[in-house]
Amino acid sequence: MKETRIGIVEDEIIIADSIRSVLLRMDYRVTEPCINYDEAIQMLEAEPPHLLLLDINLGSTSKSGIEVGRYIREHMDLPFIFLTANSDIKTVDLAKAVHPNAFLVKPFAQDELHAAIEIAMHNFYSHKASTQPGPGKDFLFIKDGTELHKINFSDILFLESDHVYVSVHTTARRYLIRTSLQNYIEQLDKNLFLRIHRSYVVNLSKIEKVQGSQIMIGDRSLPISKSYKDELLSRL
Repeated sequence: MKETRIGIVEDEIIIADSIRSVLLRMDYRVTEPCINYDEAIQMLEAEPPHLLLLDINLGSTSKSGIEVGRYIREHMDLPFIFLTANSDIKTVDLAKAVHPNAFLVKPFAQDELHAAIEIAMHNFYSHKASTQPGPGKDFLFIKDGTELHKINFSDILFLESDHVYVSVHTTARRYLIRTSLQNYIEQLDKNLFLRIHRSYVVNLSKIEKVQGSQIMIGDRSLPISKSYKDELLSRL
């Protein structure tokens, strides 16, 4: 998170400072809060964040957070989350028109803010990576901090799920991503990868030994569920 820079556009200084303090406690980097449309545009052009927290109602100014969101969609490529104390139908319809990556109603808890940021970031940058042109479907991109790493399928040993996190074990290193295992299964080559357990997907070409209800990949022993064993043996 330390490499993830969050921008704040909020006209109420006390609220902006409170949000900034919460973000800093969660180890995000935070830009200086902006209080109106003009300040927001200047910040976006000078030092664009990786994600923007954007209040819809910017006080008495003629341009609201909706206009900031519209500017982002027309001129930039970054995710933003609308913040508002109003969740009436009119406000929601106005917000939907500029396609925010999330919508939080004030007051919100720290956990709600954290979840909204991480989900918005993951969905935005994962989609961006998946739409990048490439020579073929033999790789994927993994977001690590602010960087996107291209990982060839041939370098992946196995994937390991632990609740809301997935560890991608490669020949070079391990990547830890907050996502679901199913999300990665859909991106992988089904001829090369196979699920052997609810928590494990393996690269078939990396299996060195099958012994009872275990397989060996390098120095790691991984369990095989009964429901997946027959398919594994048939594929080998």
